[in-house]
Amino acid sequence: MAQHNELGKKGERLAKRFLIEKGYKILATNYRFKHLEVDIIAQQGEELIVVEVKTRQNEYLAGPEVTVTKSKQKAIVKVANAYVVENDIDLEIRFDIVSIILNDNETKIEHLEDAFYPTL
Repeated sequence: MAQHNELGKKGERLAKRFLIEKGYKILATNYRFKHLEVDIIAQQGEELIVVEVKTRQNEYLAGPEVTVTKSKQKAIVKVANAYVVENDIDLEIRFDIVSIILNDNETKIEHLEDAFYPTL
């Protein structure tokens, strides 16, 4: 597996543990719809939380959350809609980003709640 893929998987595991510690119930990880994927789908109270995890080794150019472009957001919304339909879910949906900086010197996790809103 390529080094960036290993870093991403490690970041997803850290994000999952982080969310569980915050009281989130993890419903799915790496949920796929067609060729698209969402990293984590969780529930907290009466909200369905769809989480994109972005892991980088440093913040030199920009934080990992900056890479969640409008087209990526649209893809995440499509996958979330498929999950809701497939599982007959009737909850409010929130889109979050967990941004992780992970290297030999630090592990920094930032949770951006309501990171973006679905657009029509």
